[in-house]
Amino acid sequence: MKFFKPTVVAIALLSVMGCQESAKQEEAAVVLDSEIQKQAYGLGASIGMYMERNLEEHDKMGLNLDKSLIIRGFTDSMAGKSQIEQEDIQALLMNLDQAMKAKQAEQATAAAEASLKEGQQYLAENAKKDGVQVTESGIQYQIITPADGEKPAATDTVKVHYKGTFLNGETFDSSYDRGQPAVFPLNRVISGWTEGVQLMPVGSKFKFTIPSELAYGPNGNPPRIPGNSVLEFEIELLEIQKPEAAEQVGDQ
Repeated sequence: MKFFKPTVVAIALLSVMGCQESAKQEEAAVVLDSEIQKQAYGLGASIGMYMERNLEEHDKMGLNLDKSLIIRGFTDSMAGKSQIEQEDIQALLMNLDQAMKAKQAEQATAAAEASLKEGQQYLAENAKKDGVQVTESGIQYQIITPADGEKPAATDTVKVHYKGTFLNGETFDSSYDRGQPAVFPLNRVISGWTEGVQLMPVGSKFKFTIPSELAYGPNGNPPRIPGNSVLEFEIELLEIQKPEAAEQVGDQ
């Protein structure tokens, strides 16, 4: 026998029912003496928290789900009296999921358009500031800490400390916060990094303002970085790790 596999919304109906029922009548104090009782309560609490987040996300997209109907659908189904057939429920929930994704895509497009305009204005103004230099590709940079060390090639692996921020100053990534420098091949990161870090001598610290087309482009890097985002990085080049030379083999 095949059972209907509930979606994330259906899974969380237990919590909604509990919240609504408690508002209608005063319930006896919960008994949590045994481990199994605590596990049962913990499961319900977990579902409740998940459901709350789920419905909040739907509300943000303008898909306001009537909680009373959610409860009625749950209780009717538990009693074997669902007013909608299983196949129709599956189709309805698929449509809900598609509507949610469409709303998310719509919001992402609007955010990307706003970000593009904001970024263009910021780059134009930032380029006028004292100490800001602009590469041919459009990367803007300032030297915070100069140094005379070796500069890396695109094929090198570098060890850096860095902080990445949006134009509003919000940090979206930081090796400083993690307490550990990052190590990576310079040709396997965004092109703005590949180009920019090659300008840096070991021991120096630069601030880069990277146009979106040299970062994550119109698609961004969901869920953290919206499309068309101009990004700023403070980068400290700690070390260049050269590839090891191939072992020499004697004459054959």
